[in-house]
Amino acid sequence: MRALSLLGVLVIARALVLADRGVEPSPWSAVAFLWHDVAAAAAFAVLEAALARTPARGATRWLYWAAIAAIAVNVPVMRTLSSPLTPAMARAARGTLLDSILHHVTVTNVCLMAIVVAAAAAIPPATARLPRHALAAIVVALGAVLALGPAATARVDTGGLHRNALTAMVASVLPRAPVSARPTATDFGVSPLAAEENDTPDPRLVALRGGAAGRSVVVVVLESTGAGYLGLHGARPDPMPRLTALATTAIVLDAAYCTYPESVKSLMATFCSYEPALDTIAADYERARTPSIASVLGDRGYRTGLFHSGRFMYLGMRSILDGRGFDVLEDAGDIGGVRESSFGVDEESTVRRVLEWIDDVPRTERFLAAYLPIAGHHPYATAEPGPFDGERDIDRYRDALHEADRALGTLVDGLRERGRLAETVIVVLGDHGEAFEQHPGNIGHSLFLWEENVRVPFIIALPGLLDEAVRVPGVASTVDAAPTVLDLLGIDAPRSFDGRSLLGPPTRRVALFFADYGLALLGLRDGRWKCIHELETGRTRLFDLATDPGEQQDIARRFPHRAAAYREHLRAWCAARRERNRSRNRSRSRNRSRSSDSATSPFEDEDEDEDGHGHGHGTGTGTGDGDGDAERVVRGGRTRYGGTLTGAGRVRSGRPDDPEGPRRPERAWTRTRSRRISAS
Repeated sequence: MRALSLLGVLVIARALVLADRGVEPSPWSAVAFLWHDVAAAAAFAVLEAALARTPARGATRWLYWAAIAAIAVNVPVMRTLSSPLTPAMARAARGTLLDSILHHVTVTNVCLMAIVVAAAAAIPPATARLPRHALAAIVVALGAVLALGPAATARVDTGGLHRNALTAMVASVLPRAPVSARPTATDFGVSPLAAEENDTPDPRLVALRGGAAGRSVVVVVLESTGAGYLGLHGARPDPMPRLTALATTAIVLDAAYCTYPESVKSLMATFCSYEPALDTIAADYERARTPSIASVLGDRGYRTGLFHSGRFMYLGMRSILDGRGFDVLEDAGDIGGVRESSFGVDEESTVRRVLEWIDDVPRTERFLAAYLPIAGHHPYATAEPGPFDGERDIDRYRDALHEADRALGTLVDGLRERGRLAETVIVVLGDHGEAFEQHPGNIGHSLFLWEENVRVPFIIALPGLLDEAVRVPGVASTVDAAPTVLDLLGIDAPRSFDGRSLLGPPTRRVALFFADYGLALLGLRDGRWKCIHELETGRTRLFDLATDPGEQQDIARRFPHRAAAYREHLRAWCAARRERNRSRNRSRSRNRSRSSDSATSPFEDEDEDEDGHGHGHGTGTGTGDGDGDAERVVRGGRTRYGGTLTGAGRVRSGRPDDPEGPRRPERAWTRTRSRRISAS
């Protein structure tokens, strides 16, 4: 009987979640929203029956209350995020996000959870008194709901709210990526439909190829910065006037998209031009044999450093960044700051550290400096009041963007004061957007693929090369950032890059993106068209952004051929990226097995990508003034050799077969506490 009580609690929780939401009026609605609750109760009933005649029968009581706890916690979660808690969301809800979590610990949410617990205690005595014929009728009705559930969900847009705390956890750990027979070598960035717009190359862009050769590079990855909120793209008032000013001598991509609406995995696209895969975690990319813009430029003598106002511990960010060619990796713990939060330190302190590092680079050398601010992330805290000071989340968000803009301005001013601005390419782009219920239930950034989630600013400032902005209306993606910068510098991009230079020959490009924190969603932008496909339900939405920029009118039924072409393209892309990730993991496992059966080379971690770009994972810092042998480092159970330190602080390869010194500059890590090598 606990199964029936569990169903009652799930129905009450469902009512609390949907209380202030508009539900699509349809005879299928009740079935669509309830069948997952019935399925969870049915599974519990089977378990209860299986244990009834065993010594473990008492465990059902504890399982019942464990389920109640999960249901209670998920009521405020679903009301806020429009999704039950999934494993991906649970991984994100760690200490780094403590400030955001505490923001939602309110009297209202506590009372909602208390209602669920009270119902869980009150319902069992009531169900125990039900007559047998009533129970039989209930079982028949619930069986009908369960049978019709999938069909109902396909007909009613539930926004993912048909799932509950229990079924969402189960569904999220099952394989969701489709299987496709299309070759993985397919260029999925090309539109599956014939071009309709003029694809004549822009002579202003073509003329810039190689025009920035010899320049240093600064990359600023803005946190939670949606293009639609910025004056750069027509918003008023403008929270980022310094960005708008910088764009007056920049390439401005007006239709740029991130590949994934979450910070960590999107870094693979930005720095490695590598599209992540559905239902993967950061650790899956730790040993991906792919070059990055840092490794390519490092091979050509650039000093490379990345500075993050947040913490690398968040969602395994270090797995993404380690071994990518950065000489220096510093986060909030290394930088310190005037003001600290659970998420990181103030932007002023990080920018100061970036400029200090640039000061240490000789004027005869070039550098790549990456700056990852946190201003813009929920709960939108700022070091001081901003011009939009108000009680609404959107006002505090704009103030946070203004703080990020002030830090950007300080960085640009610092380059100018040092006489380096005219010799630097400055790339500014967003990691993802941010939502404030422009679409029902769309809060934050990770769960949906609406414009507010995935459309981002993307500019490439070229002081001295451009006298005015070059506005590019065509579709772009953050996966195109690295190859475009390399093209500007006159450097060939590795063949393994998923993106393409935006300065190159015109082809009908599409931007591809996905979300998997809740529902598994795939999306693309192709010219004026935007498509979003739900894997679980098979629903495909199509929008004409030229006439419907707010994505309010789904026109998939009016253009079934286009919708079908986009759906198949997205499913094939998703399957290919998932298979690529799996094959690389299988290859890694085989390599580990072979290594365990043979003597381990001290250089076994030195990977080489398919284009011949080496990625040394050994780490060493030259801190002495004279020459000396770097000490051996043991980390993660593997031996790493730092090589020979030179007076310039560079590290020779240290290989026995390389007695003459480096074929390329090796990585030298500085100021990173967990990775120091001192001269002997």
